[in-house]
Order: sequence, then C-alpha cells, then structure tokens
Amino acid sequence: MFAKLFVDHPSAVGETYTEHFGAALSYAGPLLLAGFAAVLHAFIPGLCQKTGSRTIVKLHQRLHAGHGRGATMEGEYSI
Repeated sequence: MFAKLFVDHPSAVGETYTEHFGAALSYAGPLLLAGFAAVLHAFIPGLCQKTGSRTIVKLHQRLHAGHGRGATMEGEYSI
C-alpha cells in the first residue's frame, strides 16, 4: 500500500517522490492563484478577465514541453 501511494506514480513518470512533490507543487501554486482570480472575477467581472485562462495556457504549454514526461496515454498527462 505504501508503494502504491508514494512510489508507483512518481516512478511511472520518471521522478523520485521528492522530485514529484516539487513538480506537483509548482503546478498547484499557479492553479490556486488562477482559481482565486476566477472567484474574484465572478464577483467583479472587470477584474482578472484573462488571469485564469492565461494561467491554464501557460501550464498546458509547460506540461507539453516536458517531452512526454508524465504521459499516461495519448493526450492525457499526469502531474
């Protein structure tokens, strides 16, 4: 059970647990900020008009620039 939760997935994407932890957090931060911007935009439409979509595009480009790292199936990626 330990390996399934902490080792198998990082290993499958060519990372150690620590490397995967850092990579996952490097996506989590921008996603959290984009989510906050989207909530703010919901209340005040004139604010953060492109923040969420711009963040998603940047993360998508970064994910695909990883040369297939994290690919689980064609077109599906895992961080």
